Amino acid sequence: MDKFVVKGGTRLQGEIGTSGAKNSALPTLAATLLTDQPVVLRRIPRVRDVRTMQRLLVDIGAKADADGECVRIHVADVRSPEAPYELVKTMRASSLVLGPLVARTGRARVSLPGGCAIGARPINLHLAGLEQLGAKIEQTHGYIEATAPQGLRGAAIRLERITVTGTEDLLMAAVLARGETVIDNAAREPEVVDLAALLAKMGAQIEGAGSSTMRIRGVERLRGADHTIIPDRIEAGTFLVAGAITGGELHVTGCVPEHVAALVEKLRAVGAEIAEVDGSTLRVRAEGGLRSADVVTAEYPGFATDLQAQYMALMTQAEGIAIITETIFENRFMHAQELARMGANIRLEGNQAIIAGKKELTGAGVIASDLRASASLVLAALVAHGETVIDRVYHIDRGYEKIEKKLAAVGAQIERVE
Repeated sequence: MDKFVVKGGTRLQGEIGTSGAKNSALPTLAATLLTDQPVVLRRIPRVRDVRTMQRLLVDIGAKADADGECVRIHVADVRSPEAPYELVKTMRASSLVLGPLVARTGRARVSLPGGCAIGARPINLHLAGLEQLGAKIEQTHGYIEATAPQGLRGAAIRLERITVTGTEDLLMAAVLARGETVIDNAAREPEVVDLAALLAKMGAQIEGAGSSTMRIRGVERLRGADHTIIPDRIEAGTFLVAGAITGGELHVTGCVPEHVAALVEKLRAVGAEIAEVDGSTLRVRAEGGLRSADVVTAEYPGFATDLQAQYMALMTQAEGIAIITETIFENRFMHAQELARMGANIRLEGNQAIIAGKKELTGAGVIASDLRASASLVLAALVAHGETVIDRVYHIDRGYEKIEKKLAAVGAQIERVE
């Protein structure tokens, strides 16, 4: 099992690039199930979750050809509309194939998803929406079985709470449903907008992507398309925090500044200098001391829950008291205990974490509990005195492409060891 060995104390300087968005690659890959024609997807990050999704598509019946960051998927026939537990047990996004499979074949059998242990993240909202579209849903032996032998039909769906994966799944189901579907209280995340952009290229009729109400007029069939996915805003945000926490100067290239606006606002509030160099590069510089500032996670365009752990690491190096309130997922403070092993002063009270800084961190052996927690430990290790060994880095491999090599290229003393 691989580990990261990190020696802290180096200011990061230089250019660091942003890969394609993992959370955009997964739904766009699932969308290839909606057509019998080839779909070309570009800027696909080579991370574990994406590889798992590609293997799943092949298992279902796709032919997949990859050339670096370009992937060509052709699902001429759906051989087996099933996502088995053995294949998707480490990836919650497996539920994204439910909607496309039911829409195209009238049936799907998908294992209840696994993945990071950061809360239940139930898919009941997906299932309720599919039922409104006419699917019959049963749960047996750890699998969700959905059938719609007569096809799906449009419906008015109001999601009880905002769900990104649920919005994406229902959007993909609705594009082939008969009639019109309206999804109210829809997620507004850039990844949803990116999925809608691909579907539109394939011939779908969608209005309102990026707003809380989406209107979809079903079509009889979709065609192939060529699409470049958006940059990964969470990776870009992680690198912005890396520049700030080490007191360095980084140019984060290939990003969309608007997608990380909430983080940029907070980084400026704590004392970091952020400048937009051009339309796709942000410069972060933090030569002076940092000061604490509270944050509350929220759905887009609010402060992303996927950047909460990284921000917590940053607050250990800021003067004063910061309160982080997590409103999206329960159990998403498991990194706090590992940061405390490195010397951080963190107290947990329900869905709030109270961080007292500035604390001198020291290297220690720590364990990654989930994808973004892994990133926070890497960030803390960059400023800790001595050597930090981070175990279970397969979590970080789920969403970051060669993060150790990218950080090493801008001065970090980090290496992967078996």
